[in-house]
Amino acid sequence: MQNTIIPPEQPSISKQTSIRIVMPSIATLGPFGSDSYQASCQYAPNAELILFNRIADIFNAFREGRVQYALIPVYNTREGEVKEYFRLMAKMDEGYWIDNVVLPIHLSLAVLPVSPRDGLAITTIVGRSSVFRQCDEFIEQHYPDATLMAVPDIEAAMTAIGLEKKRGYAVIESEELVKKHGLQLVAREVVSHNRTRFAIIGRTPAPVSGYDATAIITRPLRDRVGMLADILGEFTRRGINILDLQSENDVQTQKLRIYVEVEGHIDNPLLKNALDTIESTVIQEEDALKVLGSFPRVDMRVKKIKAFGFIGSGDMSKWFAGRLENEGYKALVTGRNTPLKPETMIDAVDVVLVCVPISVTVSVIKTYGPLLKDGQALIILAGESENTLAAALESTTQGVEVMFVHNLWGPQALTMKDKNATVVRTHRSGSFCSEFEAFLYKHGADINHDSAKKHDLLMGVSQKLPTTVSVALAMTLREHRIDCNDINSHSTLTSLYGILAMARIHNQNPRTYAEIMATAGDGRKIVRSFADNIIHLIDLAEQGEIDELSAIMAANKAIMPQTFLQSRMKQAKAVDEVMSQPSMKYA
Repeated sequence: MQNTIIPPEQPSISKQTSIRIVMPSIATLGPFGSDSYQASCQYAPNAELILFNRIADIFNAFREGRVQYALIPVYNTREGEVKEYFRLMAKMDEGYWIDNVVLPIHLSLAVLPVSPRDGLAITTIVGRSSVFRQCDEFIEQHYPDATLMAVPDIEAAMTAIGLEKKRGYAVIESEELVKKHGLQLVAREVVSHNRTRFAIIGRTPAPVSGYDATAIITRPLRDRVGMLADILGEFTRRGINILDLQSENDVQTQKLRIYVEVEGHIDNPLLKNALDTIESTVIQEEDALKVLGSFPRVDMRVKKIKAFGFIGSGDMSKWFAGRLENEGYKALVTGRNTPLKPETMIDAVDVVLVCVPISVTVSVIKTYGPLLKDGQALIILAGESENTLAAALESTTQGVEVMFVHNLWGPQALTMKDKNATVVRTHRSGSFCSEFEAFLYKHGADINHDSAKKHDLLMGVSQKLPTTVSVALAMTLREHRIDCNDINSHSTLTSLYGILAMARIHNQNPRTYAEIMATAGDGRKIVRSFADNIIHLIDLAEQGEIDELSAIMAANKAIMPQTFLQSRMKQAKAVDEVMSQPSMKYA
């Protein structure tokens, strides 16, 4: 089954020249308004679109000359590669892969408008099958008992829900489409980092652009130990970067097929030499490689944000601003002493980041939050989340995205690679928030998603308590007039951990750590509980209750996974090895 759609605004005859204009024709997946349809419109806005239900039918239309181009989905950041394209492109003798379109997929959950007294009980979720695959984690977490109804024509399904007043039915689709059908949003951007890459298949090879990639697939290969490593080695020794690698057993022969995407155009002599060597020396089979095509290199990180603005001109704001500018964004930093003021900056950016001392974060949000407009985002870079997020949601309109990010490193860090970052998303975290999160991910941050309450509780363990203990330890040394120079000679490697933490905290801005100790939220429970437990342990120790103290330690150990204990012990030994070196011991 196919449908032909011709944009009505595109004339078929030029009135000035009376010469017939032939519109490009593209075969792609339907229905009208699908992701493939939108990608085709983005690639060639005035093209004639011929829509099919199957990828195989698209290739047939292209092979038979009924269209000039084919556009097919090849990869989704949530689903991975589309296996069907992998098999069909391997059989393609006509045409070349010449270009790509990367489309951000923003999916929202919506229902028929309901009043508060009706309540919201979702029993059935309607969507396209590919959408369900992309949203499986969200559905499993929030609606595990709902019936999933996959439909080929999502617009027809939404129309039926509206006409038949189907209560209990929800739809997962783009925000624009559900609003078009009068549905009410329940959750926006239910899947973050969701993008689909579409391949454009044409009849002539793409010319060199200077920033290219080439896709190669092997014929079914005979099994040989080290084959894959040897193939990749030919690219590596020539300094050719590998962008993608996939492998699959051929359905008919069960022999291995390898797909590789590398940097460079096929006309590059270095790449040609690598492919010749792989075919003749490594694989040792004639016609073992098939070049699918060369095309301008694709970036899966589609950028919707043009400019970020910081409220707070401290070192952390400048640290982030510099790295955002290196990614091609515009970054504006404002503060009390900067020529550019926050109220002026807000009108010039897409995303506003609040990066000020913890104690004033809420008041700053309440002052400037009302100035943000629908279509902007407010991201809070601060240490306490529950109260700040509540202030942000109350101070901004419903169309403003809101998210909390706690970067667990300071401006002295060279990079964010392998450093922890906690992200608290809200029901209003949308595509701008996802793009900032993708920026953190690209630079190697280890991202953890928490609720606001959980974040504040865990920050009590990782920041509030250690800071309080370190300050209390320094106070104790001061009260007993213990000379810091005597600590090394009377310390074990284990006891030095606390000394190091104390020294590090007291070697930096005291205001920063005072703010950490004074934060509100559930973290306070941790410090109070610790204080109570310290008193209890002191009492037991002074009473000589060794058996009870041992039992407490055994009970503590019982709740700690063995993997946790082993990995932390390994880390401790590595630290011990460094600290026991003479240069460290007597520094």
